[in-house]
Amino acid sequence: MRITINGEVTQTRARTLEELCAALGHGLDKIATARNGDFVPVTQRASTLISENDSIEIVAPRQGG
Repeated sequence: MRITINGEVTQTRARTLEELCAALGHGLDKIATARNGDFVPVTQRASTLISENDSIEIVAPRQGG
């Protein structure tokens, strides 16, 4: 299916946000996620289904300042 991740259109076979994060290499990383503008806590990623044309944001903390 076609979705947008951090502003880039991409294809995925992932069905849940947790599957998507794992496929992108964010398995156990400390990241923040949102689906269509709504924050999704880590405890809800496995039950958050992804649909065609969804917009996903994945944000990882960075050092520095």
